[in-house]
Amino acid sequence: MIKFDKMFKTLKEHGISQYQLYTYYGISRAQIQRLKENQSVTTHTLDMILNILGEGVTLDDIAEFVPDKREEG
Repeated sequence: MIKFDKMFKTLKEHGISQYQLYTYYGISRAQIQRLKENQSVTTHTLDMILNILGEGVTLDDIAEFVPDKREEG
């Protein structure tokens, strides 16, 4: 699973609110909600967010990979 919890912390550190994302930067409210719920989003959306955050911010700053638990049996 890819989790986007780090993204909201990084946005806050850069002084960017969710309101600004959809009002000024064109990120849809639906995409923001999908990110909040750790659902799939397009690489285009991730690219837009990284460009908003600017130079020096990487995908590692906004996303985290957590392996799915495997059932043994």
